[in-house]
Amino acid sequence: FSFFSSVNQILLLLLVLTVCAILYNKVHKVPSSLKNESVDLESPEEMEEEIPVVICAAAGRMGAAIAAISSIYSNSEANVLFYVVGLKNSIPHIRKWIENSKLKEIKFKIVEFNPMVLKGKIRQDASRPELLQPLNFVRFYLPLLIQKHEKVIYLDDDIIVQGDIQELYDTKLAPGHAAAFSDDCDLPSTHEMVRSIGMQNTYMGFLDYRKQAIRDLGISPSTCSFNPGVIVANMTEWKHQRITKQLEKWMQRNVEENLYSSTLGGGVATSPMLIVFYGKHSTINPMWHIRHLGWSPDTRYSEHFLQEAKLLHWNGRYKPWDYPSVHTDLWESWFIPDPSGKFKLTRPES
Repeated sequence: FSFFSSVNQILLLLLVLTVCAILYNKVHKVPSSLKNESVDLESPEEMEEEIPVVICAAAGRMGAAIAAISSIYSNSEANVLFYVVGLKNSIPHIRKWIENSKLKEIKFKIVEFNPMVLKGKIRQDASRPELLQPLNFVRFYLPLLIQKHEKVIYLDDDIIVQGDIQELYDTKLAPGHAAAFSDDCDLPSTHEMVRSIGMQNTYMGFLDYRKQAIRDLGISPSTCSFNPGVIVANMTEWKHQRITKQLEKWMQRNVEENLYSSTLGGGVATSPMLIVFYGKHSTINPMWHIRHLGWSPDTRYSEHFLQEAKLLHWNGRYKPWDYPSVHTDLWESWFIPDPSGKFKLTRPES
């Protein structure tokens, strides 16, 4: 009997030790995310990270925002949350358009932009008044409009997306960088387009180097510019570096000293960003920003090249909802007619 009682005692001791070991592990377990950065077993919530995409809906060109949203939503399974930014009087129209079309399935928030924040910061320029529209400056104020996200995508309205927006969202930003853009010297195909239409792709085309304040920046005029029509931004860095304040400072200085104007490269919103982000931005994959489609009514990219592109941008005067313009078929395939009938495409008489 003593033998069996010893065995029972040993078994009981082993059982107690096992229970203690399990309890110890539960209490002192190191979270897998701390042991190893790459966690294989993520919960569905973590895998379904929300991707915030900011797009402006300006009166008179709302169809552009609709086509952009439609193209993003149709080409991605990602959990996209659209922030649709508008001025007070145009908000009911864009809401009705979304809610009364096949876009009613999207997740979206309508955000009102108050143009009073721009008071005294924009120099009037008669040559291209459309560039002075308040919504052109929404990208300067991203942290004020978007509160809860660490990373945000901003897109101009004259784009369509042909790839999965998740890829763009996954763009890596270097430590200390508040944003990523596409450099204007990054694609041979784009170089040919730029040469053929005489477009600027250096700082010389955007800043007035006759002005001392510009020369004092120490930026070579031949430095390659970037296009802020597609931005992947880190909100923590943006706020930490007070990017909005820096941009406002250069807007103010332009009002006083005329340091850049829309008669140059074409961008009163681009120039302050070129100054503030000089040497301090990451880069976006060039195929995620194929631009200049709106610079000429007759210069075209090859169809094969456009099919490979992830994002197309009709920056320039010739927009795909107007006439004349190029590659309108690619844009129009994502356009959803306005249920209210207010917005109409301009097309030649057939």
